Amino acid sequence: MKMRAVVLLAVFAVFVVFCAADNQKCALDGLMSSLTKSVASAVLEKVTLSCIDASARGSLVDCPAGYKPTGCSCGNACGSWDIRNDQTCHCQCANQDWTAARCCKIALK
Repeated sequence: MKMRAVVLLAVFAVFVVFCAADNQKCALDGLMSSLTKSVASAVLEKVTLSCIDASARGSLVDCPAGYKPTGCSCGNACGSWDIRNDQTCHCQCANQDWTAARCCKIALK
């Protein structure tokens, strides 16, 4: 499947360059659009979003390796947070008793 997708994308790239140089409506535009949608659909059928929760005492919590934080939650009614280094939820209020994160990754089925 991977090789077919690479070949289709390579063929698509050649036709895009050729048609762009011609500066007219390419007769293969419809076909290439259909092929692109087919390849994208086949790839998306094999992909899923996998999410878990992480929590820790204090104002910082890291997502496990391979996961990225998509949202954070803070104790003590603190609503101010940020994501540091694309990996860590940080609650910005002083004296946090806990911090939680929703951690997600794209996975293959």
